[in-house]
Amino acid sequence: MRLSTRQWIILEVLLLANVALFASWGLLAFSHSAFAFYSRASAAPAAGATPTGSPVAHIALTPAAPAPTFTQTVAPAAPPPTAPPPRLAKLKPSRTPTPVLSPTPPPTITATPTPSGQAHITGIVGHTQSLPLSCEARSAADWAGYFGVPIDELEFLSRLPVSDDPEAGFVGDVNGAWGQTPPGDYGVHAGPVAALLRDYGLSAQAAKGLPWETVAAEIAAGRPVIVWVVGHVATTSEPVAYTASDGQTTIVASREHTVMVTGYSPDTVTVLDGSKTYGRSLNDFLASWAVLGNMAVLAAP
Repeated sequence: MRLSTRQWIILEVLLLANVALFASWGLLAFSHSAFAFYSRASAAPAAGATPTGSPVAHIALTPAAPAPTFTQTVAPAAPPPTAPPPRLAKLKPSRTPTPVLSPTPPPTITATPTPSGQAHITGIVGHTQSLPLSCEARSAADWAGYFGVPIDELEFLSRLPVSDDPEAGFVGDVNGAWGQTPPGDYGVHAGPVAALLRDYGLSAQAAKGLPWETVAAEIAAGRPVIVWVVGHVATTSEPVAYTASDGQTTIVASREHTVMVTGYSPDTVTVLDGSKTYGRSLNDFLASWAVLGNMAVLAAP
């Protein structure tokens, strides 16, 4: 069907009207969107401002923790190591072989006669020594006990000084084998023993070169005498000159031993050896006692 000119005009007008209507709707929608955007932008609080009355929920953020500060801890410099205290090593002094002295003949000493020609001490009690080389401590304890001063053998032994010189202190291990000479396991001479007895309050004195008459007089007066012999007063050893690390030279002998003289008769000597009491001929006693130079501990006058 062909449209007339009038109809085309009407159709074009309608089309233009529709286009204008759609354009108006688009403009209206754009304006509405722009208005909404502007409203939201205006409602946003300024930086640092506290919003009030806003319907929008706000999330409270926990302030971020400040960045940790790392402090380097420097350990103080360790002090320079100190040398450990020196340990007391067993004394092993170096020495050249010492000459063996020729045995000296027994001194020609005889007991000074008493009215009865004999004397014996009663009431003295001896005990067996506790350790292989503790004879000096045992003799000292029994001697002190006779004079009324109780002394423990092992306590006395522990208080003796220690040295490689028997004139200064105990030499070697008290548990060692009997029969050695310094610097091996040996024992101690009269000086340190008498000094320690004095520390216990006793009047004790050490002596060397003591005459038999003096010993006999002590026994007659009721005072026992500690003497240094060899063996059990039945054997002899050769005296040896020994130089200790302190430079001192003294006479030593193997099988050094101590006993107490508690009695005598014109030709015998009674000794207390630990817990045993026995007699020896005067000549055997004098020979054994002479090896270490007639050494003794006796009560000071």
